[in-house]
Amino acid sequence: MPIKIPNGLPAAEVLHRENIFVIPQTRAVTQDIRPLKILLLNLMPTKISTETQLARLLGNTPLQVELEFLQTATYRGTHTSREHMLAFYQTFDQVRDRKFDGMIITGAPVEQMPFEEVAYWQELCEIMEWSKTNVHSTFHICWGAQAALYYHYGIRKYPLKKKLFGVFEHHTDYKRSILFRGFDDVFMVPQSRHTTFRREEIEKVPELKILASSEEAGIYAVSTDRGRQIFISGHSEYDADTLQAEYLRDKQAGLPIEVPKNYFPNDDDTQMPCMTWRAHANLLYSNWLNYFVYQTTPYDINAIR
Repeated sequence: MPIKIPNGLPAAEVLHRENIFVIPQTRAVTQDIRPLKILLLNLMPTKISTETQLARLLGNTPLQVELEFLQTATYRGTHTSREHMLAFYQTFDQVRDRKFDGMIITGAPVEQMPFEEVAYWQELCEIMEWSKTNVHSTFHICWGAQAALYYHYGIRKYPLKKKLFGVFEHHTDYKRSILFRGFDDVFMVPQSRHTTFRREEIEKVPELKILASSEEAGIYAVSTDRGRQIFISGHSEYDADTLQAEYLRDKQAGLPIEVPKNYFPNDDDTQMPCMTWRAHANLLYSNWLNYFVYQTTPYDINAIR
């Protein structure tokens, strides 16, 4: 089934070339089906790349998904044109009276700042509180996961000695987790962060369960009991060249950055990177949409509580 996206979204052309089935809003309204309504709070500076990455994964399932985009009103980024933001993004005031089957809150390049010093922190707290009653399942990524664990459960983030950067082996801690149904015993996940959270603090919270982790990269996936809130530390949605772009950006800026681990063949940055996480990324988002959204969300979306 297709993913429904706004008319004219730049991601559409890319997804069509990749044989991802997308339909514009004007065609979707002619189909007699209730699509899953997914709201994407996009906090990444590279808005269009993130839209495309997540639309690609959400569109690779048998379910019809209607994807909408949310931005913060208290902070406007400078990396994406104002015309694009006005055409495709809403603010919280425009959606606060609505219900959504699912929501994704992305990472953001602010992880080395205290949460309370982030320009849009109060607005994000309001959105996260609203998500508890207006969204059936919320999927938090990287800094978005750190922010949500801190807001909802008081779990702090801690600075790492150096940036965790590369593609790392992960495994499931909770073998019966349906979020990881169909996963191999070992799977690869891109990581790009300066901070982390601690296992012992998460284990003290009865509402939370650690689902997957890495010996080198730490906790990867945490969930509440029925998956109303899911927290992911890595970037399974990344394209093959995303880490390369980050690496070259920091290198050219003279920042301390090492070659991303397990990414370039033989860690040689003159070679093309090797993508080793695509299949598991697709399975992760397919499982989330199927088991934590579609299978359990009310048919009457207004019944979400």
